[in-house]
Amino acid sequence: MRRRLRKIADPIEPSLLLRGRIPLASLIQTLAVAEHLNFRHAAKAMGVSLSSVSARVKTLEEDLGILLFERHARGVRLTEAGRHFVELVVVGVDQLDHAVKTAGMAAHGECGRLRIGVHALIPRSFLAGLIERYREDHPGIDVEITEGTARDTMMQLRADHLDIVFVAGIPELPDCHSRRIWTEPLLAALPDRHRLAERPTVTWADLAGETFLVRHGGTGPQAHDHILLRLAGRWPTRSILRFDVERCTLLSMVGQGFGITIVAAASSLLPTPGVRFLPVTDEPEPVAFSAVWSPYNQSAILRNLLDLARKMAHPFPSASP
Repeated sequence: MRRRLRKIADPIEPSLLLRGRIPLASLIQTLAVAEHLNFRHAAKAMGVSLSSVSARVKTLEEDLGILLFERHARGVRLTEAGRHFVELVVVGVDQLDHAVKTAGMAAHGECGRLRIGVHALIPRSFLAGLIERYREDHPGIDVEITEGTARDTMMQLRADHLDIVFVAGIPELPDCHSRRIWTEPLLAALPDRHRLAERPTVTWADLAGETFLVRHGGTGPQAHDHILLRLAGRWPTRSILRFDVERCTLLSMVGQGFGITIVAAASSLLPTPGVRFLPVTDEPEPVAFSAVWSPYNQSAILRNLLDLARKMAHPFPSASP
């Protein structure tokens, strides 16, 4: 069969379609005639004139140098060459139709892939809710999540391995776009046996002299600098210990009495036995979280996520208790 197909195809110049000598309409009308085996019925089904269908099919046969149909009084029948031609054209037209539909969906952000970099994905947090809502609204998008430090995910973003990254803070990057998306109150995480644990809130003055625990990665460096800024000049001298651990391990260490730490409010949603989370009432601003993406990424998939984030974002809250 493969040898026969080659013989049939030999007289057909491969560039005919590309040169515009075979209009797509001619192929579609030829398929209609092959389906109905009647020029008049095919024309009626397509809503065009009989003369148009007849002329297009005849021109196609002349361009190909192949007789596709045998005409008779009650209709037509496909020739052997016509049968093979139609079988292959049906596949091609179906693929073209699928390509057009898929391209349209991709242009509107309804199919494709979205690669997201996060510092953490905590259940019931704003970020988890955003991604869940996005997947519900756009079921045709494959959402891929990569967890890592801000430095690592930003490197992947710049290497075009991620489409968007969510980080703590409001970065100002000359080569990337960024937008503040949501905020969370700052909390102090203390052992439930701590002297301040029964209070409803704490102040930075209350925390002066405490031993603070921070991480080497993630938001650890930011937390370290923030503690130094808030406790500068206070007495007694504070102590800040750094550990190369994950967020959950650091909170577990707090519960075991190693020290205290500061976290954004979403961390209090993690089940952490032995830890109390208290708002820091004199913290002037809540913790901001931003989206970062490449200015060259113009996809509707990304735009839809940013639009949804803007709609879901909470207003910037006050620092009142």
